Amino acid sequence: MLSSVEFAERLLMETPDAILFADCDGIIQLWNRGCERIFGYGEDDAIGRSLDIIIPQTLRARHWEGYAQTIRTGYTRYGVGDLLSVPAIKKDGGRISVEFSITPFREPNGRMIGMAATLRDVTKRFEETKRLRQAAGNLIPD
Repeated sequence: MLSSVEFAERLLMETPDAILFADCDGIIQLWNRGCERIFGYGEDDAIGRSLDIIIPQTLRARHWEGYAQTIRTGYTRYGVGDLLSVPAIKKDGGRISVEFSITPFREPNGRMIGMAATLRDVTKRFEETKRLRQAAGNLIPD
């Protein structure tokens, strides 16, 4: 029988979704196998690096503005369970679409220590939805 800690560790590391934790500076401290599968970076390649490795250049300024505000205030404008949809980049430079939720982490005194994110690759669904919208648009007479 697994202990609670062993169960939690196995769930965290082996879930197919990407789960990562970044400190207050946006440096990756935890990177599970789902991250490896989705983004292509091994744990040794990602730990200690900036979140910039998965954020497209064009979105970095906006990302870091929101990240800094959440770290500074301890609050995010996204509620528990809200899913955000954004493009991301993989190790090979390919772009994907991801949905993710964030979980701010605080010390017992309330001071922020970083944020966790749970991410899922939704590229296939995004592309299919885009194709369906285009097809539906072609059916509407001028």
